[in-house]
Amino acid sequence: MTAHDPRVVAAPAEAILDEVERAVVGKRDVLELVALALLADGHVLLEDVPGVAKTLIARSFAAATGLRFARVQFTPDLLPSDVTGSSVFDQRAASFTFHPGPVFTNLLLGDEINRAPPKTQAALLEAMEERQVTADDGTHELERPFLVVATQNPMEYEGTYPLPEAQLDRFLVRVRVGYPGAEDEWRMLDARARRGTDQIALRPIVDRDGLRVLQAAVEAVHVGEAVGRYMVDLVAATRESSEVEVGASPRGTLALLRLSRARAAIEGRDYVVPDDVKAVAVPALAHRLVLRPELWVRRIDSDAVVRRVLDAVAAPPAIEPTDDERQRVADAR
Repeated sequence: MTAHDPRVVAAPAEAILDEVERAVVGKRDVLELVALALLADGHVLLEDVPGVAKTLIARSFAAATGLRFARVQFTPDLLPSDVTGSSVFDQRAASFTFHPGPVFTNLLLGDEINRAPPKTQAALLEAMEERQVTADDGTHELERPFLVVATQNPMEYEGTYPLPEAQLDRFLVRVRVGYPGAEDEWRMLDARARRGTDQIALRPIVDRDGLRVLQAAVEAVHVGEAVGRYMVDLVAATRESSEVEVGASPRGTLALLRLSRARAAIEGRDYVVPDDVKAVAVPALAHRLVLRPELWVRRIDSDAVVRRVLDAVAAPPAIEPTDDERQRVADAR
């Protein structure tokens, strides 16, 4: 297998997940979704109540992938320059010098992003989409990979600023962590008691360049026309649903493509099957939907709407590509 063969992804991805699971116990399905987003070079929104290891997940992935890590605690008085950096006048040089903010890292944790005002939230938009920051002295490129893991608390809405649809759309996935099961919580408790400290040191499985190699390999995963059209049909169905006011954008279709490729690679395949699409559809699409107001009263959420769409849209059969089709993907790269 070559360096860009997607089948090289499975072993290191499994090792990264095993290492992160040393710190985050009993949430393998959640960790897999975060890993898919990182391999697909996308941003993650972790949403759940306090204390379920959202911050720990971000820190652990940074440690296991050898990425430089920075954390910003979003508060109502946080300014855009506190995130992106600012120009400071240097009296000796008689000129302004740009001082980079915490966004100049590899993995940025935006903690409680919905507590910052819209102007500060918007400061992340350019960085997330363009991987650059525009300041008084010009444009500053961010080092790749640049990944944002943001958290928000779905409770205590007083004093918060809900993320606008334009910013939600920039997140490749939205992941709800949830409480651990009783057995998993006991394992966590027992491990903490034996360790004697809250901290746990994780070893890097890959480094920054190694992660970029894995990301490049994911781009070589073959997507057949039937599976691609299935993705298009799923997204179109969200726009046509009677429960939805605004359906998923074309960026949602691209999210399905990127995440499905990453899942296929983690499973050790160099081609996408419909089950890959089904596995990532809810975290990839649900946060992009705007539901009709009457559904809020009935407590129907966007996750349930996407699941109904999955049930309604027929999936194509899973067919392994021919060698010629694989070669066309390689040649296109």
